[in-house]
Amino acid sequence: MTGPVAALVSLLLVVCGGGRGGVSRAASVGSGQEEIILGPADLAGVSNLSVFLLDRDSGQLFLGGRDALLFLDTTRPTQAPSKIIWDVPSEKRKSCVAKGKTEADCNNYIRLLEFLGDGRIYMCGTYAFDPQCTFVELSSFSLQRTEDGAVHMETGKGKCPFDPSQPYTAVMAGGTLYTAATSNFLGTLFDISRATGPEENRIRMEQSINWLNDPEFVSSAFIEQSPNNNPRGDDDKIYFFFTEVAKEYELYTKVKVPRVARVCKSDVGGMKTLQRRWTTFLKAQLVCEDKPSGQRYNVLTDVFTTEHVPGDPSSTHFYGLFSSQWEGADVSAVCVFSLLDINKVLDGPFKELKKCDNWNLQPVPTPRPGQCLDSELRAAGFDTSLKLPDKVLTFVRDHPLMENSVTAAPLLVRKGIRYTKLAVSLVHRQGQTRRALLHIGTDRGELHRVAVVAQNATLLQEIPLFNPSEPLNNILLHKDRVVVGGPYSVALLRSEGCGLYHNCQECARARGLGCEWSASESTCAPSSSLPEVGDMIDEALRRCDAHQGRCSPSLTEKRVVLGLQVLLPCVQLSPRPCSWEHPPHRLTRQHHSDLEVTVSEESLGTYICTCQEAGPGVTEPTPCRRVAYQLTLADPTIGGTVAMAGGRHVLAIYILVFVVGVVCGAVVLWFASRRPGSPRRAGPLPDSSLSEKGRELLGSSATPQSPSSTSLFSEGFHLTEKRNGTAPSTTSTTLLSNHGNGTHHGNSCINNGNGNGIYANCNSSSSRLRLGSSLSTTELMDSRTGQGEMSEGGVRKAREGNEEEPALGGACTDSLGGGFTDGLDLDLSLPMFKSTAPLAKCEESSI
Repeated sequence: MTGPVAALVSLLLVVCGGGRGGVSRAASVGSGQEEIILGPADLAGVSNLSVFLLDRDSGQLFLGGRDALLFLDTTRPTQAPSKIIWDVPSEKRKSCVAKGKTEADCNNYIRLLEFLGDGRIYMCGTYAFDPQCTFVELSSFSLQRTEDGAVHMETGKGKCPFDPSQPYTAVMAGGTLYTAATSNFLGTLFDISRATGPEENRIRMEQSINWLNDPEFVSSAFIEQSPNNNPRGDDDKIYFFFTEVAKEYELYTKVKVPRVARVCKSDVGGMKTLQRRWTTFLKAQLVCEDKPSGQRYNVLTDVFTTEHVPGDPSSTHFYGLFSSQWEGADVSAVCVFSLLDINKVLDGPFKELKKCDNWNLQPVPTPRPGQCLDSELRAAGFDTSLKLPDKVLTFVRDHPLMENSVTAAPLLVRKGIRYTKLAVSLVHRQGQTRRALLHIGTDRGELHRVAVVAQNATLLQEIPLFNPSEPLNNILLHKDRVVVGGPYSVALLRSEGCGLYHNCQECARARGLGCEWSASESTCAPSSSLPEVGDMIDEALRRCDAHQGRCSPSLTEKRVVLGLQVLLPCVQLSPRPCSWEHPPHRLTRQHHSDLEVTVSEESLGTYICTCQEAGPGVTEPTPCRRVAYQLTLADPTIGGTVAMAGGRHVLAIYILVFVVGVVCGAVVLWFASRRPGSPRRAGPLPDSSLSEKGRELLGSSATPQSPSSTSLFSEGFHLTEKRNGTAPSTTSTTLLSNHGNGTHHGNSCINNGNGNGIYANCNSSSSRLRLGSSLSTTELMDSRTGQGEMSEGGVRKAREGNEEEPALGGACTDSLGGGFTDGLDLDLSLPMFKSTAPLAKCEESSI
């Protein structure tokens, strides 16, 4: 048995440790390039990687994690990274725990990394719910220190969130930091602020639900005006993307809406009204809606900013990743919004939130509230926001929301998958329709590549990178490489080029990006000319397989067994609905675009999934067959010998387990029948000794107990009582456990991982004993004899007189666990446990 057991243990270690173990993997990706995946061991054991900072000139990558900063050279990814430790002193960590936070959260989680332009990095961390910031010297890769050798730190409040899990975004604009984060310890106040720079120029939000109402910040972008293409002399702007609860919708449920907000770089607040507050804060609703189906995606997950024309800020587009509040997180959509459309809405009419005054809207004063400084305003004498009239500031304070919304139709909708991060690379060809390659991360450790050409989206690849339990939280594009990160791992892959696609089918689906399969060389190479917009993918797929086309799939046979439930997948790449053709009298249920079939005689046959897509030059959707399946019964004669052999093996195993169980039960009964005789030979202990000794009975040598390894009553030990995450005191508690059955109640029942103490209902073991009131052996025995007082943990005194009490096995049995009387008779064999003395009612209490 040694060999099989050792092999099994080794297999379990590999399986259990494979997800987080430090494993580097290099696999060929074509053209001599490699795919590099780095695990925790390769990343110096640093975990909770949440923020990435990339120097696009040198390829140097900085990774912010828990209590550490890593430096990785992407040009030499196999070289060991450098590490800086920036942790929290133990005294401060204890103080954080005493305030009600968990020990895991009372570390220093780095959430902000920004280049300062002077050879330093500005770094901020949660620092045990007391945000702090410091500077990193790039030349020596070390923390900047003061003259006495201590780390130079400054407050990070308003620059970094308190909670490591709090949504947060920040952007550096001309050396000044703009942030959107929580601004208090409890996480109930939210702020968009200019966090650095001269003290007199640091401004923030007006604390009003009209400005921000329980937001979840997602992303931010700095749009700098081009000096060669700015005839109006317009000011630079900062845009923030977030999801908040809509105040304008008066419903019973809280309706979430995605927003975009804009502030101006030269804004310094008002003179009297809105002092050191934003005078240019405006926000508008983003609408990602498929109008044919009426489906709207209202929760913003991520935003990627890119210029469709390099060097032209006016061509900026924002690719947004959305989910639905009502359909759950397992539906994802991608919508794209242009900067011109956003500015058009922000320059439009204001929304009046006072419902009773809808018939009498306030007139918009002059100059226009929320407008950024330009040449026209400066010529009128408004060269700073301090000179704006009070009526303008009052109006913008009360009307931050715009009437119109920025709308877009989804480029892509995927159901059954939760997307987490998004990055977009564009294929630039003069005079050609825009083509984009989407790199999308999932919550299952996968990277998906989707080609978007005109109105059609095509799934190219689904690449598993990390453990399925590790979501992708960072995607960076650098030259022809993509850096993908999770909380414990980092991957480097090629980001573009036809060499990414390894077979004819993948290359054909990338036809819209200018790729073409070479049958002679069996490689995917760039075509001589970019194909025209049309059904070019279908034609390319036909060249790979005469029977395979994008809208004419080959029939896939699936052999099934009666009574089996089969899920037939159908990938929905269009936001328009999909339908199934199937045999009549079938038993099916559709999950989004997939179909679940319960196999029966009537359900056998052909199943075809048809989705609505936009054809070439056609505005109305056209049907496109995605997949086709043929369900047939598996031949029972095929593999019959193997099945019979497998059935015999299973039957033999069941018989063996049954025999072993019978033998073990007989042995246990034999020991149980012999154990009660030993205490009786020693002589029973008089009842009077119990009342005299009281609490000393448990420690007395006269107590008839089994050896400690099989004792029914475990020794008392200390538990830390926690209410709402706090630890105000230490309570001595006696646990009831059954060590004889191999059961152990450890600290796993004490904390639920979220800082909330759980002390009751820890009955996962076979003994079924729950930790309720603080109960000792003496108190239990006193309650059986009716002598002495009961426990102070909530057990009442024994009733006197002729009042009847419930027998053991009622409320007491439920509180102390099933079969408790049998355990006492078996292990202790005390006469008092067999007496008919009245019992006190059990009163279960929670610590």
